[in-house]
Amino acid sequence: MAELNFDLIVVGCGVAGLSAAVAGAERGLKVAVLERATREERGGQSRFTEAYLRMKGHDEVTDDFDAFLAEHSGYYQDPDFVVESLRDREGWSAQTRSLASVDASVISTFSSEVPATIDWLKRNGVKFDFLPTQFLTSTQPRLLPVGGGEAIVEALATQAEALGAHFFYETTGRDLVTEGYDRVIGLRALSRERGELVFRGAVVLASGGFEGNTEMLTRYLGPRSVYLRPVCKGGYYNRGEGIQMALDVGAAPCGEYGSYHAEPVDPRSGVSEPSIFIFPYGVLINQQGERFTDEAPGTVDAWYERVTRQIYQQSEGIAWVILDQKVKNIPNYRLGIRTDQPAVEAPSLAELAGKIGVPTVALQNSIARYNTACRPGNYKPLQLDGVATEGLVPPKSNWALPLDEGPYMAYPIISANVFTFGGLKIDERARVVNADGAPIGNLYAAGETVGLYFGNYAGGTSVLKGLVFGRLAGYCAADQRGEQ
Repeated sequence: MAELNFDLIVVGCGVAGLSAAVAGAERGLKVAVLERATREERGGQSRFTEAYLRMKGHDEVTDDFDAFLAEHSGYYQDPDFVVESLRDREGWSAQTRSLASVDASVISTFSSEVPATIDWLKRNGVKFDFLPTQFLTSTQPRLLPVGGGEAIVEALATQAEALGAHFFYETTGRDLVTEGYDRVIGLRALSRERGELVFRGAVVLASGGFEGNTEMLTRYLGPRSVYLRPVCKGGYYNRGEGIQMALDVGAAPCGEYGSYHAEPVDPRSGVSEPSIFIFPYGVLINQQGERFTDEAPGTVDAWYERVTRQIYQQSEGIAWVILDQKVKNIPNYRLGIRTDQPAVEAPSLAELAGKIGVPTVALQNSIARYNTACRPGNYKPLQLDGVATEGLVPPKSNWALPLDEGPYMAYPIISANVFTFGGLKIDERARVVNADGAPIGNLYAAGETVGLYFGNYAGGTSVLKGLVFGRLAGYCAADQRGEQ
């Protein structure tokens, strides 16, 4: 069993881990990066994401950034704890310090550190622009890295290598090595080539959530999680070890363990993120041939997650969006369809029902009721138009045009698990805190290993979360090293 000494051991090679690695190496730390994948596949989910960033400019987050995160930072919080959390952390009780809800100070640090982090990325070779997105209607702007998440991964990995970081591929962190109850001194890992390894040094856990771990999904999300799958192949690498090993040494949990970020995808497709965002212009039907939700309550970027959760609750976790030929009149409608599989088409609803395996009469009746409830209006496909059904339950609130121009088309939709919400609790310096709310010495976390979300995901913040807190973790580890 080999023992290796480093100043900083980073578990995970996505944007969070690489940010920590580069930041630590910049400050002179000897850094090791552990990556479950091969060098060619390094980066996990970060490699596959387009990396939308919730920003209205290169140096400004959106106006609702802090407010949205605060509104979704926990359920029914005790008002006394909320008031206490708005004071200086040093005066908090142990209860407030260890709550599973997200601290207001962590949210404000997150927001305030974004501009400096983007500037830092630019200096490390990443370019940004406001590029077209897959959302035909949206309420928030999204800044994107040119080249997506892969561009960030490769730029930061190249910089980390140039700064002398050591990469250990096909190597998985298994458990933390501690000194007493309040200090981490390394971790044990398993390498495909070298077997068991013991790394000595401070640790940053940046190995994602547990969307690739069937056991943890069933434990936390329940038995229906068998109908979920990661949104891209990189998600299968995220098996929750980073979260579990920290919980095993007394770390406090944070975020909603029984939930996840949902995205509507075509289950027939094997491409990364085969999303179907065209559903607001059609009708959603379950396996019984019945409508079950408002397809268009608002702009698709703000509502797709909540609609997708309704799809997840249907029989076998699947639904079909039924469209007619009028969808082709929508400017750039193909942007809302990312699957590489063709629509199922048929000249009549009866034939379509046979092809998609739903009851013919039920489908015909559902579409007939919907068509009857449609009312004339000022149809505007690229903005909320209020063209709604009347007297229909559930209603359709926008873009409610009759489906009467065949051939008819259908796409299957399931809920993909983009990432899980439950993770570790950190403070403003990305230090993992224990069940009493005190920082665990030499232990940091970033990215989806950190719990930050409840109920509804704040679109365009996950990649930013990894970048910001990864960078903070690397810098804090260097500061702590200098103080020792």
